[in-house]
Amino acid sequence: MSQTNSNSDAQLTVPERAFSAAGAAFISAVIVNPLDVAKTRLQAQAAGVPYHEVYHRMPSFQTNTMLHNSIKCTTTPLPYKGTLDVLYKVIRQEGFTRLWRGTNASLTLAMPSVGIYMPCYDIFRNFMEEYTTQNAPNLTPYVPLVAGSLARSLACISCYPVELARTRMQAFRVTQGDKPPGIWKTLLEVINPDQGTSFLRNLHRYRFWWTGLGAQLSRDVPYSAICWSTLEPIRKKIIVLVGEEPSATTILGANFSAGFVAGTLASAATCPLDVAKTRRQIEKDPERALKMTTRTTLLEIWRDGGLRGLFTGVAPRVGRAGPSVGIVVSFYEVVKYALNHRHSTSS
Repeated sequence: MSQTNSNSDAQLTVPERAFSAAGAAFISAVIVNPLDVAKTRLQAQAAGVPYHEVYHRMPSFQTNTMLHNSIKCTTTPLPYKGTLDVLYKVIRQEGFTRLWRGTNASLTLAMPSVGIYMPCYDIFRNFMEEYTTQNAPNLTPYVPLVAGSLARSLACISCYPVELARTRMQAFRVTQGDKPPGIWKTLLEVINPDQGTSFLRNLHRYRFWWTGLGAQLSRDVPYSAICWSTLEPIRKKIIVLVGEEPSATTILGANFSAGFVAGTLASAATCPLDVAKTRRQIEKDPERALKMTTRTTLLEIWRDGGLRGLFTGVAPRVGRAGPSVGIVVSFYEVVKYALNHRHSTSS
């Protein structure tokens, strides 16, 4: 983004930036959620979560009058073999709408999270670029890396319990016809409060809602650093190559292309940290979850599955992240452009 564009950004208020980001997050979360479900299921399976198919068996010699008593429910292990296999089996066993399992959590998470993330990134970047340009020009190229890391940390910490709920909602399957638990019920299952005990005695259990926060930050901070330090130079070069006054179409194309490339690279590079994050978040023993660290989890994954284990679910993760980043950044920048245009015409 050029300096002129950065200056025009200053006309936008924080609520306007948050509105732009929330709209982008809404569209992205709905479109890419099936791939998020596939990625989480593959990673949860590698961590030991069993996925079985339930079917009914009836001995052939039974009569109709004995039908009710003769039917037996049995299960057979049915491991997922890849992204398409996950999507197919989820549709067949749980129903088509289960591909959007956790979408409510994704929207609950994405809208405030991205509403914090993108505006904060803009504000941090503009401030740091102005400061480094005047005082330390050699540091200006590193501004996107630092601004992205800081903004992502703030967004991650503020919305983490919903992220925990989303991962668990996507990881554990629900039989077709059964009503899946929502965000609040999922979070209550994490803390599992004792009935009949006082609120103060149960209060310490609420720290379980932040189990895995270290793993989340370990993934998201380098992800944002790689993403923004890749995205910014690519979109600047595309806009320069176009060589015309920026329009909504130019901004859309440049930002989607740059976001797609940056999201793909960043998601592939941080996949081992994403596997560790998922494994910590789906741990059902809360006391063990508190003792787990990202380092020990990565070593455990390496011991059990080697390099392949560290990159479990990389295909749906990359397939999700590229379009997701492209959609979020391009939508956000186009809405900002429209709001800036409105400010310019009204002034």
